[in-house]
Amino acid sequence: MAIEERINNIEDLKKLRELFQKELFKEDTPRVRVCCGTACTASGSYKVIDAFTNESAKRGVDLEIVKTGCQGLCQKGPVMKAEPQEIFYQKIKPENVHWLMSYTILGGMPYRQGIYRDNILSEPVPLMTDVPFYKKQMRIALRNNGRIDPHSIHHYIAVGGYAALEKALSSMTPDEVLREVDRANIRGRGGAGFPAGKKWEHCKKAPGKIKFVIANGDEGDPGAFMDRSIMEGDPHSLLEGMILCAYAIGAKYGFIYVRHEYPLAVKNLKIAIKQAEELGILGKNILGTDCNFTIDIREGAGAFVCGESTALVASIEGQRGFPKPRPPRLSEPGGGPWGYPSNLNNIETYACVPVIIEKGADYFLSIGTPGSPGTKVFALTGKVKNTGLVEVPMGITLREIIFDIGGGIIGDKEFKAVQTGGPSGGCIPAKYLDLPVDFDSLTSVGSMMGSGGMVVMDEDNCMVDVAKFFLSFCQSESCGKCPPCRMGTYQMLEILERITSGKGEDGDIENLLKIGKLVLKGSLCGLGQSAPNPVLSTMKYFMEEYEEHIYDKYCRANVCSGMGVFVINQLECFRCGLCKKACAFDAVKEARDRYFIERDYCTKCKACYYACPINAVKIRKQRHIKLEEEFRIPSESVEIIERRAKMTLKDVLESKPLEIVTTTKDCSVREAINIMSERNVGSILVIDENNKLVGIFTERDAVRCLAKNISFEKEAIQNVMSPNPITFNSSTEISAAIAVMSRKKIRHLPVMEGDKIAGMISYRDLVSYLLPEICYMAEDIY
Repeated sequence: MAIEERINNIEDLKKLRELFQKELFKEDTPRVRVCCGTACTASGSYKVIDAFTNESAKRGVDLEIVKTGCQGLCQKGPVMKAEPQEIFYQKIKPENVHWLMSYTILGGMPYRQGIYRDNILSEPVPLMTDVPFYKKQMRIALRNNGRIDPHSIHHYIAVGGYAALEKALSSMTPDEVLREVDRANIRGRGGAGFPAGKKWEHCKKAPGKIKFVIANGDEGDPGAFMDRSIMEGDPHSLLEGMILCAYAIGAKYGFIYVRHEYPLAVKNLKIAIKQAEELGILGKNILGTDCNFTIDIREGAGAFVCGESTALVASIEGQRGFPKPRPPRLSEPGGGPWGYPSNLNNIETYACVPVIIEKGADYFLSIGTPGSPGTKVFALTGKVKNTGLVEVPMGITLREIIFDIGGGIIGDKEFKAVQTGGPSGGCIPAKYLDLPVDFDSLTSVGSMMGSGGMVVMDEDNCMVDVAKFFLSFCQSESCGKCPPCRMGTYQMLEILERITSGKGEDGDIENLLKIGKLVLKGSLCGLGQSAPNPVLSTMKYFMEEYEEHIYDKYCRANVCSGMGVFVINQLECFRCGLCKKACAFDAVKEARDRYFIERDYCTKCKACYYACPINAVKIRKQRHIKLEEEFRIPSESVEIIERRAKMTLKDVLESKPLEIVTTTKDCSVREAINIMSERNVGSILVIDENNKLVGIFTERDAVRCLAKNISFEKEAIQNVMSPNPITFNSSTEISAAIAVMSRKKIRHLPVMEGDKIAGMISYRDLVSYLLPEICYMAEDIY
């Protein structure tokens, strides 16, 4: 058959695929696959393509140039891959093309200057699969990004596209397709994580002949571009996923809701739909079967709230994007556009469906975690060396994503937190870097998967300022329909602005918590219900920074204006005078041998701070300055004193080898004493069959048993132990622990982290830990 003819049966599609596989992407053909995603296009990828076209024509080389979708490593764009050598190149410029043609295309050797390397001293990494950014990635949703031209349906078919549709229409009933998706347990990649199979089933069971399949491409999170990359780089995988859904639930009409700010995505989708219709893969009698399905594109105006399902439906209907109360759900009569039952998933979810049908649910279940199978695409941004788009199996740790794939923190600074889930997500601190990433684990630490935004922050980020930034986004994007969201986010933002400008008051923290919880509970839609998350999560993990802003008028990251006391470190200052020139208020004074800041004139505008080339202008806490001036204590010693005043039980645990000695409830007293003697400990923790702490047996309990003539051999420890022991979280300050142990007259304290036993601390441990600290502190002071 001719390749432009309409396909009237499944056998013709198979023949066409065989034809394309022979004719396209031949192994021995010189080929470059140049990334033409939005980031690489902005970096000049089309100029590189023009240079390749001209250079190959000049040299008479038959070079195949494939303009692909986003290849992920946006930080190093424009990027490309040269074949058949499989060499990956980064930051390619038009002037490099001459050498690329000579070295690689004609010579078969790598062009060293364009190859990826971590830094100038490291060895180049020629193969794409060896580049750290790609090494741990596993691509399912982005499987064709970087391989095919999104404007060519032939390319898509050649790499196996529409094979899942072919399989479904030829050998599976609609119920079997639905069951396979349900069995794969793919959870919606848009954020909520609801199983897609359950959604499909619910919509299929809804009464009525007219049903819609809707793809949510309204990706409003700042810095997130996962769905956009699929729509731009592999639109046919989205179409195929939607057709499979329509076949499974019996729908004939579909919408792709995409924001108007994505012009390339809209353009590529329109091209893909037209090609699919002309080839007989969309429209009436798809591939000669009874399956009918048409897709229309609806462009949104770019409101964040239109990512919410009911607001999206209103926008599709041509109304203002206002959320509505649920039920009815979208999959029920009255819930979808014009009241028709509809199935709504996001772009990434649909893009995974063809793989599930083609390779089976078992393949998909073999990837990721039991509760969250498959992969997830993240937009990795922020203070990380390699920003871009990554697709990783569920269960990978945050540390692997940020340090192994992302290359670590820019400038090798200290990692502080990562914000997941977009502006409505939470900030996760460094202690959870080894957390396996999936829907449930992120929720357990106060964040969420969201659509896949991942913003990395370092020591220079102020967490109060970060919370204000994300809340201001949610507040400005609030549709204003429900009072808790409209007024609550406004009031929270007012408080945060006051705190970050040095005007925080006693009670602000309590008010933020109170209003945040009210907004969570009282808001109508998901936007309002998650808007306080950045504030609440930063308060949970970075409360010290809030307290410093309010009570010390100090920002440890030196981000917030109007904070702290400005001083010039005389030991570091080399008296260049730039600080004096920068100060518009004449607060920087010049003496015979030094510059100093007159605090009565200082407006804390930071002009001198930014002007100093060697960071000799310091921002300090007011009370530290007083201590320095009144008691002549060096600033470093003041910080040591303060740090030691806030020592926690975790510090004690980290200072000694971890020793957790446990036994079960049915253990005899004799056995328990023997264990304590062998391990040289004064107490033993008693756990139940679920490893939950139920009691503690100490030396004192052993003495009581002896005094009461209790049989050491026969008596079970559960009858003589101290049940429900007092426990403390590892973040508890030592002073609080000592106070409780002294008041309750206990000498052994189990330390917990959540439900898990983190360690055991005795009174002797505390004394032996504190004594050298006190001596050291005294030496520092005196």
